[in-house]
Order: sequence, then structure tokens, then C-alpha cells
Amino acid sequence: MGVSRHLGERLMSLGDGPFTRLDKLLSTLTPAPNRTSIDLALGEPRHAFPDFVAKKVEERRAEWGRYPALRGSVEFREAVVAYLRRRYRLAEGLLSAERNVVALSGSREGLFLIAQVAVPPLDAGTRPVVLLPNPYYVAYAGAAVGTGAEPMFVAATPATGNLPDFAALPGDVLARTALCYLCSPSNPQGSVANATYLENLIRLARQYGFVLAVDECYAEIYSGTPPVGALEIAARTGSLDNVVVFHSLSKRSSVPGLRSGFAAGDEKVIAAFARFRAYAAPTMPGPLLAASAALWVDDAHVAATRKDYGQKFDVAERVLGNRFGFRRPEGTFFLWLDVGDGEDATRRLWSKAALRVMPGAYLGHGDGAANPGTKYVRVALVDELATITDAVERIVDTLGTPG
Repeated sequence: MGVSRHLGERLMSLGDGPFTRLDKLLSTLTPAPNRTSIDLALGEPRHAFPDFVAKKVEERRAEWGRYPALRGSVEFREAVVAYLRRRYRLAEGLLSAERNVVALSGSREGLFLIAQVAVPPLDAGTRPVVLLPNPYYVAYAGAAVGTGAEPMFVAATPATGNLPDFAALPGDVLARTALCYLCSPSNPQGSVANATYLENLIRLARQYGFVLAVDECYAEIYSGTPPVGALEIAARTGSLDNVVVFHSLSKRSSVPGLRSGFAAGDEKVIAAFARFRAYAAPTMPGPLLAASAALWVDDAHVAATRKDYGQKFDVAERVLGNRFGFRRPEGTFFLWLDVGDGEDATRRLWSKAALRVMPGAYLGHGDGAANPGTKYVRVALVDELATITDAVERIVDTLGTPG
């Protein structure tokens, strides 16, 4: 892939995105006419969000008439710092609202743009590498090819605990690495990187001088023990060097339309990122920053949301049993089901059960068996409990018998 091509051409090299591919896969099929259609392909939370969101936006309506601060309001950044300290038991003074945090218009924006400051230009013909988990979130791959770097897809399968084994890569690859993406809890498998995994990866990033970008947008959707965070583990090493985390209110607070998130971590990386973002990206409007700050301050609605997802996984556990390799994920709100052939199962579920899911191959890289998602489908448990119960029963009824 030539790195001299313009950004649009480089992004086109990735092919169609997962939802475009899904539309094409199902375009010639008619959903079962005797069933109400259920769409669980998209990870879009449909829970009720707190009433104070709209109230806060209305209270701060005068701010629609002012340009917001480039890094986000002080109120917002202080709410983020308070959240991170509370959630990850960070010491007072480790994080500064002024130096370590920047507001984002959703975490996807930050996950894509961070590559622009982390990945250097070609140096004497040496092409930088960006490490990605496989399966992966499409923004990671777009960011990698968008900079002209070489994307290195590292399998995250049951054999590796559904987490990528970056440390097993050859030294010459790690020496060229500029940026490494990790998602924990992971999308789509729902696996959590433990303290040892994170500490080893942070030390690897410092040894080889790359930025570790940790996507923690599912950090509040978990079963059992709250997942550890990258800043929490970095703090134990004495600094936040090389580590940046990304969080979003879309999953935590069920407000995907708010487009609100943040990046936090290494002061030098955040400073460079904030400078770049001042040129390249819109800043969140004041009323939305105020509503976001109120959401980061409040934990009660998050606990209620987590309980709702827990009830859905209770249903999935009861209905699925040990079918399709079901396991209750440590985090996230997806089912990652081994159905043998994800595309075939997706077609069957749509035509026979009017249930729309995502083929796992569309979230992974590689052809056939080389793609770790080929055998799977991803099902987003984002609807109300009754609908999820119906959907899981349709999966068993449709896929539990020969096609």
C-alpha cells in the first residue's frame, strides 16, 4: 500500500465498513414476515438516560451563543478527573484537569485522531507500525492507514484469552511501533485486561517508545469486579508516561447521541493531541459539556444501567446454556457466539427469525479461517429485557436446528 496516496484513497483500501457489508449481505433477503424485526447489530444503548441531561442543557442554553473552550470547560475536565480518581482509586495530584484531560466529541474522534500525533512520518524509508487487536473497532484501522502506517493485526482469540499478545511480536516490529490500540473490556468478546497484562504492556510501550491508546468505553458495563484501568496500573509504576485512555458517555450513560467523551493520560501526549485537535476537530458546545459533567459526577444511573444489563445476561445464560460457546463476558454488552459460519447464521437469523446481528468476520481482519471472527456473530443486548429475551430465544430456535 503506497503511503503517498491521499487520505481518502488510503481509507478506501480498508473496503466497506461492517454495517455497509451487513446491508449488502441481507439486501436480497426478506425478514421473516410473521415476526417483528429486531435489530441487535449496532451497539447503540436504548436504555433511558437521566432526566437531568435535558434540564442541564436548558439551564445552560445561553452558552449556545459562545464558542466553547478548546480542551472542554474547566467544569467538565474537573468532573472527569473526579470520576477517574473515584473509579480507579487514583492518588490526589496524579491527574490535572488542566494538563491531563481533553474533551472529545465522542471517543471515536479521539481514537482516530490520536494517530495523527503518535505516528511519525517515514524516516529513511522505515514505515511506522500501528498495533491493533483482531477483531477490532474500525476507527483503529482507519487511524492506522490514515497516517500511512502499517497496521499490524494481532489475533485476540480464546487461545490468548481473547486479548492480543503484543509482547510475542518480533523485536523489529516492536521497534517500528508508534501506536498500540487496546480495548478493555473488549469489543466484541467482552474480555478484560488484568493488572499484570496492563503493566506488562505499559512497560513494553515505554521500552519501545510507542503510545498505548486504551479504549475503555465499556469500563462501566461489567459483571462482578470492576475492571482495572490503564491509568490505575500506570500510576503504580510511578507515572502516566506513554499511556492515554479514552472514555465515552455513550455506553456508560446511554446517551450515544450526545457524542461526548474524553482522552486522559500522559501530559506530553495530551498536549500534542490538544494542539492538533484545535486545528482539526470541533469542540463540544457549552450546554453539552455541562450535561456531560453532570453525568460524570453521577454514579447512581450507571449502577442502574449495569443492573439492567446483568438481567439481560441472566436471560442469555438461562436460554443459551452452553450453546454456541456462550460465556458470560467480564465486561461489555455483547454476546459473541460461535455459530460455525457467522455470515450464514446472520442470513438465517434475518430470513427465518427477523433478527439482525453482525457477522464476526466483519469485525475482524483476514480471509476465511485467518479471520478470528469468521465463526462468530455479535449480538448487542441493547434493547429492553422482553425484546432481548425474545431475540435470544429466536437464536436458539433458528440456529439450534440444521439450516
